[in-house]
Amino acid sequence: MIAPDVPLKNRGTLSEQAAPPLFTPSNTARSGGTIFPVIRNLPPLYDSKPNDPSARRIGSYIMWTAIATTCVTSSMFLTALAPNLLAAELIRKTVKVDLNWMQWFMAFAPAGILLLLAVPLLTYVLYPPEIKQGNEVPAWAAEELRKMGPLTRREWTLGVLVLIALALWIFADNYVNPTTAALMVIAIMLVTKVVTWDDMLANKQAWNTFAWFATLVSLADGLSRTGFVKWFADLMSHHMSGFSPTIAVVILVLIFYFTHYLFASITAHTTAMLPVMLTVGSTIPGMPMEAFALLLALTLGIMGILTPYGTGPSPVYFGSGYLPAGDYWRLGAIFGIIYIVVFLVISVPLQL
Repeated sequence: MIAPDVPLKNRGTLSEQAAPPLFTPSNTARSGGTIFPVIRNLPPLYDSKPNDPSARRIGSYIMWTAIATTCVTSSMFLTALAPNLLAAELIRKTVKVDLNWMQWFMAFAPAGILLLLAVPLLTYVLYPPEIKQGNEVPAWAAEELRKMGPLTRREWTLGVLVLIALALWIFADNYVNPTTAALMVIAIMLVTKVVTWDDMLANKQAWNTFAWFATLVSLADGLSRTGFVKWFADLMSHHMSGFSPTIAVVILVLIFYFTHYLFASITAHTTAMLPVMLTVGSTIPGMPMEAFALLLALTLGIMGILTPYGTGPSPVYFGSGYLPAGDYWRLGAIFGIIYIVVFLVISVPLQL
């Protein structure tokens, strides 16, 4: 369920921050279209300007922290990234494994929470701001909140419906299909006039997601039917013989993760590589396929940190004027290695 692009009545800029990763399955909408418009107002409060030597005063730190945390939260929740949902469907079709919301969250939470806590500190050490303290942001935020006024009936209704959808996704997966739950909540939103049908039609990103999902799942199935996946899997399997299942999992996860340097889209990466990796894994004796499939899928969000084109909101932050190309590539490599090392050290032993 993607939050409406049309702002709710009587709300200002800060209301756009209410787009948690739990129920916004597009990190582009959540971070690039929601968080970025808010935080881009912060550096000028400290006279930190884009495409200017003053960018490093604090703007660069804020922008990198934002994209780095976005990548972590994109892996933490099944509903935080559109390719996560695509991956779950491909896994179900390829190896007949069903992944639910809670299983996904519990698998990534130990590593994810640690990374979320560490990102601001790591950025402070590796890409420190020149300004260490200031009171401008709290004052600005207080004024913006005063301008917005109290929550409206539509916003309270939306909050309740979002909680209902989230509860159904987490706790009622065995009784209510997640898609049915989302459609039910959307229908109630229309009936209660939280959004109008014109709002729904205007949400091009949501309709685009529907179209791409149908196309990409069919494409992945077509690659399998034509024998490409089996051919590539056989080629890779030849080089994986002799490895224990645990070592094979680590190697395949690393290959899957770092080949993202070759892709400008996590969706494209998922469609092209995930079925291949799953098929390769299925040829290894003793491979725990459910754990292996889950571990592969959990890397989709964090791999977005690697490049300026690695995930949907990356070009937004890269183009902000606060993150020069050299800095982005360097930090992407450093954080990318930190992310995958923490993930392998914590998550792999817990799942195998």
